[in-house]
Amino acid sequence: MKDQALENTVVTLHARHRSIRSISKELGISRGRVRRILSANLTRRNAPGEVVPVKKAGKSKLDPYKEAIGMFLEKYKTATGQRVYEHICQQGYQGGITIVRDYLLSMRGRGKKEPIRMVETAPGQRAAHDWSDYHIRFTHENPHEQTRVTFFSYILGHSRRQYIEVVEDKTRTTLLRALINAFIYMGGVPHEIKSDNQKACVDRWEDGRPVFNKEFLAFASHYRFRPLTIRPGRPQENLKVERPFYYLEKSFLNARDFKDTDDLKKQLHTWLKEVNDVRIHGTTKKRPIDMHAHELAYLQGVPAQHYDTSELVHLLVNNQSCVYWKGYQYVVDSQHMYELCPVRITKDTLSVYSSRGEHLVTHTLAAKGREHRYVGAKHRPSGVPDLSIAEVEKRIESFGPDMPIYIQELKKHRSQSWRRDLRKLLALKINYHPQDIHRAIGRALDYKVFDPPAIERFLSTHADLRYGVQLSLNPTPDHE
Repeated sequence: MKDQALENTVVTLHARHRSIRSISKELGISRGRVRRILSANLTRRNAPGEVVPVKKAGKSKLDPYKEAIGMFLEKYKTATGQRVYEHICQQGYQGGITIVRDYLLSMRGRGKKEPIRMVETAPGQRAAHDWSDYHIRFTHENPHEQTRVTFFSYILGHSRRQYIEVVEDKTRTTLLRALINAFIYMGGVPHEIKSDNQKACVDRWEDGRPVFNKEFLAFASHYRFRPLTIRPGRPQENLKVERPFYYLEKSFLNARDFKDTDDLKKQLHTWLKEVNDVRIHGTTKKRPIDMHAHELAYLQGVPAQHYDTSELVHLLVNNQSCVYWKGYQYVVDSQHMYELCPVRITKDTLSVYSSRGEHLVTHTLAAKGREHRYVGAKHRPSGVPDLSIAEVEKRIESFGPDMPIYIQELKKHRSQSWRRDLRKLLALKINYHPQDIHRAIGRALDYKVFDPPAIERFLSTHADLRYGVQLSLNPTPDHE
């Protein structure tokens, strides 16, 4: 299983010109493994990103024995890792001792560390980032109501030069894209970046230590910085980024009018350059832009290929031959109706792939507030089927040899509704495998059952769901 924390440590140490031999010795791993980690990191930093299938994390061999370990430690509180390992081996454990020792360490924890104190950092050593929400009244958009606006702030600890961006949400994807923008704006990457314990970075805390999210660790390794975070309930540990928000309130948001979000972004960009960069900072007594000119030489270079921040999700091609994403219908070729397809969403585009990984179509993401809900080729009016009835029959016949017979019988027994019934039968492919549908049809022929809901009830009782969960053709609004 990939150890993202170990990988981050290796690449950040090597970025500080530590030799492979010294890294190997310090971390207790082979030099070959150090080389493989560095080689993979270098490839990701310089090669174009690719769609990578999402893999589910496997279960640990230790999981069935954790309860037994807990009971053993209640009785023998000072038991060593070796003794615990021997105890569970007697109960059938077949894994190694290393994960046993790691688990005991996570349970018992380490000694308390000294409190972090605010100190001046060396040039290029550290940056910090945070979010802050404000309610702003736009003069051209709902002038009688206030709109909540989220600001992302990134500041270099030595020079105090700051980058601020207006963002739509506080998701991990948004954070990574904003950090990339900050790296480009500053012309380099520091060796450490500190956050405020936000969920986009930290999954949880265990025994006084943060457990960083795997994707954020991969991002940190790509840019070769060490992630840091404040301890829960200790906002004073991030004062260097908290204080600039106060200056944003007093200097930028105070006594200014904004027409809309675009006008806000334009004025913010001007303010950063013409006011924030050139003011005399209260602590350093120098202009941040002048301090940054000195710090720039100490920042790490930005890689040729930026980290791939696209989202990979699986969406159903519904009965309108579209995939539904955040309120809009993106048109897909009708031959892929009722398929669950991988969909890759970047900052600007949405790409749909077949279940076999073939690229089907790429659309530009719909602009927020757009009235027309369909994106792509001209769509048929609502209520008009995309598939001809002949195509529906052809697809159903492919389920198995009994299907043509059942279609003929269905036409005889349900002369008024057989077209609608065939479409319902085809729609069963969304949740059930064709071979299970064929088996249900065979049973329906034996008992002369020609009601699609009855066939679906049989499938719900005797067949497994195709994707493990019940899917629906009817899109529902996304909750953000």
